[in-house]
Amino acid sequence: MTRYRNALPQLGGDLFLTDGGIETTLIFHEGLELPHFAAFHLLKTPEGRATLRKYFCTYADLAKHFSAGLILESPTWRASPDWGTRLGYTTDDLARANREAINLLEEVRSEYGTDRAPVVISGCVGPRGDGYVPDRAMSVPEAEAYHSEQVDTLASTAADMVCAITMNYADEAVGVSSAARQAQMPVAISFTVEIDGNLPTGQTLKAAIEQVDEATSGHPTYYMINCAHPTHFEPALEEGEPWVERIRGLRANASRMSHAELDEASELDTGDPVELGREYAELKSRLHQLSVMGGCCGTDHRHIEQIATACLPLFRDRPNRS
Repeated sequence: MTRYRNALPQLGGDLFLTDGGIETTLIFHEGLELPHFAAFHLLKTPEGRATLRKYFCTYADLAKHFSAGLILESPTWRASPDWGTRLGYTTDDLARANREAINLLEEVRSEYGTDRAPVVISGCVGPRGDGYVPDRAMSVPEAEAYHSEQVDTLASTAADMVCAITMNYADEAVGVSSAARQAQMPVAISFTVEIDGNLPTGQTLKAAIEQVDEATSGHPTYYMINCAHPTHFEPALEEGEPWVERIRGLRANASRMSHAELDEASELDTGDPVELGREYAELKSRLHQLSVMGGCCGTDHRHIEQIATACLPLFRDRPNRS
């Protein structure tokens, strides 16, 4: 099976789907307990592993249906040292879990991947602290040292890239990017924003992307936005600006609620999948490089199906589409 580490196919401009909100799907729809939102913890049992495989195959079937590419994002958002310690994992246990997560995605790729519908394996890296609050702010060197352990492990697997998801301050994103550069791995950086379109620190999305690019000589292959509703960040996008052209992926929330409101919610807000699909299509007209489309909190296969339905015609209308 083709590996894409040196030539990521999603950079070609065609539609690539990815999954929805894995943790909210497993907790609210599957009725599973995920301590500390750690989906990788399910790899400890055959039943948990089968649940994860079924989850990813659901999205692989969708990509196959739409003849779209697929990015399989490993369930390792919490598989870094601090979170592993809280869950009782040793350093070796944690490295093994990261490798097993990628092995699982290799199985799915071997079943679904083709040259016409490529499947990319992405090693997911999450924040050291809370996803919504920069409560464990690190310097750039501290962030690089912290994340290097997981990034180096992922680099030793069949992962084609790593993706830092729900980055809520720029220095940590710089640290992950630097760790990926040292490991010779492509990296995507996905920032989360509040309802005002700014990072939880108050920094603008523009300033955050420009800071990471400047500090790393532009090492991130592209940027994404996740864990925010399109209405939160759409006003901040300045069409034609160089930093906006660096945004290639979206994993939006289904809900329009703020992070604070989501933290307090006792029920899952799944929003309107059809409306979310339309909003992605509208964003595609402003984010010219946008090609990676998935979801975050509250989204599932229904949302991704509607996103693909609304957006695929925009890609098929591209000139010189192969």
